[in-house]
Amino acid sequence: MIDSRFLQYSLRHNRPIRVLIGGETMKYMNVTVIAIGETEFAYLRAGRKRPETMPFSDLLAVSYARGDDGDTLKNEQRERP
Repeated sequence: MIDSRFLQYSLRHNRPIRVLIGGETMKYMNVTVIAIGETEFAYLRAGRKRPETMPFSDLLAVSYARGDDGDTLKNEQRERP
């Protein structure tokens, strides 16, 4: 099971994360999490407006998106009006 801290980070700070998904072929995607359920999560892909869902079982790895260092203090300052 994938550690959900990256998913929580993306949801809480509205920041994209990089996920590696399995299936017939493995591929990386940058996604922004918009909801987390019991067995799946909803996300938006860059350049797409319609949300999609993915079961946790499809996730192989999760990490910060390119250029994101995960500094939550900077994210909180960015989110303040």
